[in-house]
Amino acid sequence: MNNYELMVIFTPVLSDDDYKAAQKKFAQMVTDAGGSIVHENAWGLKSLAYPIQKKTTGLYWVMEFAAPSDFNEKLKIQLLRDESVMRHMCTKLDKYAVEYNAKKAKGVSTGTEKAVEA
Repeated sequence: MNNYELMVIFTPVLSDDDYKAAQKKFAQMVTDAGGSIVHENAWGLKSLAYPIQKKTTGLYWVMEFAAPSDFNEKLKIQLLRDESVMRHMCTKLDKYAVEYNAKKAKGVSTGTEKAVEA
């Protein structure tokens, strides 16, 4: 089992129910393949750095998961087939990234925070 992080930008015209259904569909794919969801984070509507398909905003979703290495190709095919997905990026995480994400999710200091002057 390898650890991965998937970031998906969905089209902004999705309703809230469709957005949640799309998230659930891809999370279900991971669990059906024998993987496990470590963390999910729906960022919601954000501005894009440049227009994609003539849209300037997108619905962001990030999922960290553990899955067999052969699962990524199946996931990629489904992401490319889905018309509600504008962009996606799947990254394999090394042990340091997994540790950093676990600390960040628990709220433990990671050492990368900026100091705030009083």
